[in-house]
Amino acid sequence: MSIEKLFKNIDPEVSCILNKALDNGEITTKETIRLFESTGSNLNAISMVADELRSRKNGNVVTYVINRNINFTNVCVKQCGFCAFSRDFRMEEGYLLPIDEIVRRAQEAWNLGATEICIQAGLPPNMDGMLYVDICKAVKKAIPDIHIHAFSPEEILYGSTRSNVTIRDYLKMLKEAGLGSLPGTSAEILVKEVRDKISPGRIKVEDWISVISTAHELDISTTSTIMYGHVETFNEITTHLEIIRNIQKKTRKFTEFVPLSFIHNDAPMSEHKLVKGIRKGADGIEIIKMHAISRIFFNNHIDNIQVSWVKEGPKFSQILLNAGVNDLGGCLINESISTAAGSQYGQFMKPIEMRKLIRASGRIPAQRTSRYDIMKEFDSLDESDVESTLDKVDPEIFGSYKSLIKLNEYRYKKT
Repeated sequence: MSIEKLFKNIDPEVSCILNKALDNGEITTKETIRLFESTGSNLNAISMVADELRSRKNGNVVTYVINRNINFTNVCVKQCGFCAFSRDFRMEEGYLLPIDEIVRRAQEAWNLGATEICIQAGLPPNMDGMLYVDICKAVKKAIPDIHIHAFSPEEILYGSTRSNVTIRDYLKMLKEAGLGSLPGTSAEILVKEVRDKISPGRIKVEDWISVISTAHELDISTTSTIMYGHVETFNEITTHLEIIRNIQKKTRKFTEFVPLSFIHNDAPMSEHKLVKGIRKGADGIEIIKMHAISRIFFNNHIDNIQVSWVKEGPKFSQILLNAGVNDLGGCLINESISTAAGSQYGQFMKPIEMRKLIRASGRIPAQRTSRYDIMKEFDSLDESDVESTLDKVDPEIFGSYKSLIKLNEYRYKKT
């Protein structure tokens, strides 16, 4: 059935673009910008096409991973305008978890059924360049089978610089130490003019591309992300998407694409009006567009579009499952970065709650690995409702970011 038969009032240009996508054609940047400009019936049609393409790639299954975030320090030499998580080393709320505490948190998560730990943090001054390598070694020694998803391109660049080795050699050391994959964060918008406004001094576009491409060459898979809803234009979003698609065409090592809407509540550039024209995050229509158009844009290149439930909330995440999304991400257990910025949706979602959200959307929940291998599909309602040990745990045992920044035990010691 063609788009015209579904929507009589659809714009002919949009109709042509969507029919091209349904025929598995690759849409151009100009066509992508036209989709971002769409409203009303055109947007409804975009969402339906995204949902159709999702169904072709992923069937009726929606996945999630059981993981734990370990943000081991909030002390950072950078001062990005969007980041409410980081602290200057002189501030009282700065903390640094020792390696044995990182391992303890990883072990606790593994014992409760987690298969992945996600490690990201600030960039502490005078950091030992081998710290990231030592963390991986220690975690793998204690838990050989856990997947370490860790260190953004910004952290990789910092670690290699502090170690005085090339990015390639540093990534090789991390892989040998047990690193499984990299988060494709610190990307924000891969356009210099935007980065100069929201995060001057942040990793350069060419360096981000270099780290990601080198990781892929070394058979280290990564995720890919975008942070939108601040000062960017549709043209700049599309430039960002095109960079990611071009990398994927060469390497095929992006496991997923994750749109991350800007959380403005406590972000310095919003709170202190540091950036002219800064918006209060993306609205609902923008969020739907971002996920749906990403599915269409990356069709035949990136199979998995993930929604960040910690940013969009459980209810809106359900809606996005009908707009091209096939993955709910992780349970997180200790999400700190979005929470610090003012996200209102908590730091942890129990697996049973994820399955309920997916089931209520008419889809089949499935637990996956970090590389999207299916571990278990929960075909029946009875299976979905069975509580695991993690489902029964009181989340208070994991602590919180607000409590962590008040603990003297892990207070960052100025050197």
